Amino acid sequence: MEVFKQLKPYYWVERRSLLASIVFMMCATALGLVYPNLLRVLIDKIIVPKNFTWVPALSLSVVGVIMIKGSFAFLSGLFGGRLGNRVAYRLRNACYEKLQALSYQYYDTAKTGDLMSRLTADLEAVRNFIGFGFVQILNMFLMVVFGAAMMFSIHWQLTLITLCTMPFLAFTAMRFEKKIHPAFREMRQAMSNLTTAVQENITGVRTVKSFAREPFEMDKFSNRSELYKKNQIGASQLWGKFFPVMELLASLSVVILLIAGGRLVINGSITLGSMVAFYSMLWYIIGPMWSIGFQINNYTQSKASGERLLGLLNEYVHVKDNDHPLVLDESTVKGHVAFHDVTFNYADKAPAVSNISIDAKPGSVIGLLGATGSGKSTIIQLLMRAYNVKSGTITIDGIDIRDLSLESLRSHIAIVFQETFLFSCSIRDNIAYGMDGVTMEQIIHASKLAKAHDFIMELPEGYDTVVGERGMGLSGGQKQRIAIARALIKNPRILVLDDATSAVDMETEHEIQAGFKEVMAGRTTFIIAHRISSLRHADEIIVLDEGHIKQRGTHEQLVRLPGRYRDTYDIQYADRPLTADEIIAKVERGVV
Repeated sequence: MEVFKQLKPYYWVERRSLLASIVFMMCATALGLVYPNLLRVLIDKIIVPKNFTWVPALSLSVVGVIMIKGSFAFLSGLFGGRLGNRVAYRLRNACYEKLQALSYQYYDTAKTGDLMSRLTADLEAVRNFIGFGFVQILNMFLMVVFGAAMMFSIHWQLTLITLCTMPFLAFTAMRFEKKIHPAFREMRQAMSNLTTAVQENITGVRTVKSFAREPFEMDKFSNRSELYKKNQIGASQLWGKFFPVMELLASLSVVILLIAGGRLVINGSITLGSMVAFYSMLWYIIGPMWSIGFQINNYTQSKASGERLLGLLNEYVHVKDNDHPLVLDESTVKGHVAFHDVTFNYADKAPAVSNISIDAKPGSVIGLLGATGSGKSTIIQLLMRAYNVKSGTITIDGIDIRDLSLESLRSHIAIVFQETFLFSCSIRDNIAYGMDGVTMEQIIHASKLAKAHDFIMELPEGYDTVVGERGMGLSGGQKQRIAIARALIKNPRILVLDDATSAVDMETEHEIQAGFKEVMAGRTTFIIAHRISSLRHADEIIVLDEGHIKQRGTHEQLVRLPGRYRDTYDIQYADRPLTADEIIAKVERGVV
């Protein structure tokens, strides 16, 4: 029960509903014992002495007991259902809140299908057990205890003889639980892998079709489905192995009762009515014993699901606020960003950046240039505190970002990622995503700066056009311009453009850059780009290679110096007519 002890904060607040469900179930169970006694009265007091005048009263008693027992069972189910749904509500919100709190490091390896499985199938299994399964197990226990107590009150020797097989039945059931629980844990994991395969295939369907990899995807899905099938068959084999044994042990009790109880009736030790009542109560006990396998099945499934939910809820958060985080003052923040000898490496890997020092004064534009894997995006992620630096410090207006609350830090930074993500909602809502209470005028202004307004107005419903999942239906350049508008409307003190114009043509890039000059005024801006044209107006350009700063300076300075920047420049502008300044620079370098 360790799993459910850890889940106690989510259901113990509803202990009144839990207690009510248990009490009503106990009442319904206790009333179930009235039937055998009424049966004994029917035989011993009415049928044998032929005193049939009591039949109407007895019949009305039976009807009354059924109605009361049914009412108690209804109330037990009502409070159990309320308990289960409220617990599921709290667990669902807690899991989603945890997903929002988890840092980038967790999502580097997390699988979407696995998380979806936890939030749906696993949570539903826990809900069913807490709401109904636990009460049913308790009811099963009470039925055995109450039934055995009633049997002892009739004839204790016959009770001991009849129930001699029950310990063996309980032992078999416990053996079954120990073997079935690992099987259900593997089954849950197999289902998670199956869900992940479906999710990845649907998300990447265009890639699959463009490479004609449908057969490969079908084989991959078939293999995972085969594993899930094997787990299901394995669990079924365990059922097939243990359930007949449990049924045999339960049925032996009936055989023993008929032999021993029949002899006692013949000898006159007990009445025929008592024998019939005894027989009825034995089935009253055997019923829950037969269902013990089902209840154990329900328990083990919910335990396996609870373990997976707790695995998510107990996941360590690598990046979080300290005990007393600071908040940047909206009116006084300047956006002075400084990196002081920053070094960082991802888990079990070589340093992604080493000894990085950058001083981005308020309103300055910093360009980052380098090959793939040189550390450009890592610098931005460290600035947003997606990861904590291993050594060195990053400050904003002289304050270490680790002392700032994550919400305050990121609310002053707007970023346009290279990989654009749009939500399945209207374009207007996508642009206004980062702010509350945004007016339509602000949305249109940001769209015009991002050169998105014209193509948006050409869409059937303009800004109310609903884009498909992940922006399906729009071109890469259109999605990127919407993402730029989403960043600009935030009016941040620090603006980050992570290759933000990579999906647009040169002409559109030039237009967007012209719009950027207006919005970058007074803001600290970091530009990651592979095109020299996107960086040449930066106040400082930093050239990175394998996490180290190799060159730094303005475009005019770097283009005159031998190194990676000039090599990149020569490649990108190889076919362009040289200007007078460039001819002079080449002469000075001895190239011409």
